[in-house]
Order: sequence, then structure tokens, then C-alpha cells
Amino acid sequence: MKVYNIAIDGPSGAGKSTVAKILAGRLGIMYLDTGALYRAVGLKAMRCGWDENDEKVAALLEDTDVSVRFENGLQKVYLDGEDVTEAIRLGGVSEYGSRFSALPSVRRALLGMQRKAASEASCVLDGRDIGTCVLPDAEYKFFLTASVDNRAKRRYEELKNKGQSVTLEKVREDIVARDERDTNRPVAPLRKADDAIEINSDDMSADEVAERMIGYIRK
Repeated sequence: MKVYNIAIDGPSGAGKSTVAKILAGRLGIMYLDTGALYRAVGLKAMRCGWDENDEKVAALLEDTDVSVRFENGLQKVYLDGEDVTEAIRLGGVSEYGSRFSALPSVRRALLGMQRKAASEASCVLDGRDIGTCVLPDAEYKFFLTASVDNRAKRRYEELKNKGQSVTLEKVREDIVARDERDTNRPVAPLRKADDAIEINSDDMSADEVAERMIGYIRK
């Protein structure tokens, strides 16, 4: 069977990961959470106190091993041999991942890994620059968006359910700041690919978004 890829881009909190998992499950293909790779780098930066100096980070990455494994159909992320799948979802790591993902050295280090995974098996990839940079020739491209308020509410509920102590106001501030960084970073900024289909998820459930995407794919 021919390998094909589905790229889902969009801002933080739009529901990309949830939709991508549903889509992959219904199509019987792999889901590659590319944001998890950047969070892994962010986790190491946070733990080791890295400065956002591109040359220094490039050197530090030479002694850093970030890898993805699929175990029982689920993606596991390893950092220097440690399973950090849960650790990268804790408070503060996302911000570090966002900040360090703007560095050219980090994007270069992880670009090859993402492309290699996508070349070996049909999969859904979600992120900020999948359709524009990582896989510009992906067969199917979507840009998933939603209002800032709705994205903040979703992320707030997600963090609360994980037992984290957060406020809706702080989550909203973080999302606005994340949008600013992602949209204005000099390397691979967040933007809709010219040939991507835009979907606003404000009034749609994740299942409804996935079904709409499947409808486009089947056409």
C-alpha cells in the first residue's frame, strides 16, 4: 500500500492532537505528535538551564538523544533513554518547548526525524509547520483553528484534569504569548499552507472535525 501523510497545523489549543489521534485511529494509520519532540528538547533545556543561544544549543544537541517509539500503537517519547512521555506534559515544559523550537538548531535536529518517520509509514502529523516546512508535499493538509477563548478553555480543562493548579486567565495569557512566538519566529513560523483546508473548530467536537477531514480525504 502506498505511504501517504496527513498534515494538521494550527495554533496551540485548537485540538490538533485530539483530532489527529481520532483520524489516525479511524484510518488505521500512525499518529506522530511532532510537538512532543520539541517538548522533549524543552524539558532538557529546563532541567539543564540552557540559554537560548543557537550555537550553544546546537553543540548541546549533539549529546542529546530524542527518539520516538510506537509501543502497542501508542507513541512514546524518549529523552536520553528516559521515557518522558508524561513528563513533557507537565506545567512549564510547553513554554520551554515553544521558546527553543524557534531556534534553527533545534528545528534542524528534529526535521530529519519527522521526515524519516513519515517516509516509512502512512501517518498523521500535527504541529505548526508540517504542511509548510516538514512535509510540503503531504497528500492532505489541514489548518485547524479556533478562537483564543475557546482554546484557552480547552487547555484549562485539560490541565485541570491532569491535576495541575492553573487559572483560566493564566492559561489564556500563555496561549496568546505562544501565538505571538509561533507566528513571528524567524524559522518556520506558524501559517496556513496555501493548499491546506482551513477548519474552525469553535462549534465542532473533535469527532466532528475528524469526520469532516475524512470526508475531504475520501473525495
